[in-house]
Amino acid sequence: MNGMSKIWVNEQIDPSGLLYACIACKSEQHAIACHDSFESNLTATQRQDGWVARLRTVESWDDVPASALKLSY
Repeated sequence: MNGMSKIWVNEQIDPSGLLYACIACKSEQHAIACHDSFESNLTATQRQDGWVARLRTVESWDDVPASALKLSY
């Protein structure tokens, strides 16, 4: 990522592919904890219906969805 620090993006996506919840931060530790929470909060029914929790990285805050809660750490 060109020496830049990563921005971790946690997303919960509904069955139609729409972003339901999103939290972005620069701390890998916080991002993993958030992702674990997103995963564990999906019910069996939601999973069966196609809900997913996704963790990804981006290079710039410009690449984070506008609706995201953006944390400074």
